[in-house]
Amino acid sequence: MNKNLKWTPFMMLYWREVRRFSRVAVQTLLAPAVNTTLYLLIFGVSIGRAIKMEEGITYLGFLIPGLIMMGCLNNAFSNASSSVAGSKSAGELEDYKSSPLSSQQIIWALSAGGVSRGLLVSVVTMVVGELFYLNQHGEFLPINNVFLLFYFLLVGGFAFGMMGLSAAIWARSFDHLSAVGNFVLLPLIYLGGVFYSIDNLPGFWQKVSLANPLLYLINGVRYAILGVSDVSLGVSVLVTLIMLLVFLSISVWSLARGSFHRW
Repeated sequence: MNKNLKWTPFMMLYWREVRRFSRVAVQTLLAPAVNTTLYLLIFGVSIGRAIKMEEGITYLGFLIPGLIMMGCLNNAFSNASSSVAGSKSAGELEDYKSSPLSSQQIIWALSAGGVSRGLLVSVVTMVVGELFYLNQHGEFLPINNVFLLFYFLLVGGFAFGMMGLSAAIWARSFDHLSAVGNFVLLPLIYLGGVFYSIDNLPGFWQKVSLANPLLYLINGVRYAILGVSDVSLGVSVLVTLIMLLVFLSISVWSLARGSFHRW
């Protein structure tokens, strides 16, 4: 089969995802900008003045990378999960198996749509964060390593896009899907070191935090921007790659075994 024809369905599904979130630009871009502004104003500026950080960084600078990663993960998950849930509700999801798309193409196309939205939100979050940092410190927050920044954003975005896809396939209603986001995703993100360093936790809770894979994603982005991290960079790269492979395996299994029936 011609390679261009082979990848045409993949690209069509990917562009369908991009067009879908582009139609709600206010929700995609404006809402994250408002949320980031509130986080930075309340935590980074007001409360952050009283928080002393080590290694010569400010709490505002510490907070910005965590918010960037949080925005990427949240939106990659929500975009993939809402797309699959919407198709499932409309009875369109069953058509995927009869399309010329392979399971891998479906997974990567839907996840890539989520990553695209996540990266857009990350850019918006970074711009807002840089403006706050400039206002507070008279200079922009420098990026230590652009390659590592894109690596952790892409790996995290794809992993959580696949997580959202799998959750939507197995969910029996929008309420079930919402429960996954509220009771699984949000606790993992908030307990992953977005707002605090695990060095400030008691020994037992530090060990518990080390079992959270999101800790390594968030600290990977923090190292990419600030050059500091609570965990080893090598360990962060290894753990995040394993996490991506685990979520890929789960999504492949979900497509093979999950429920495609209309809600």
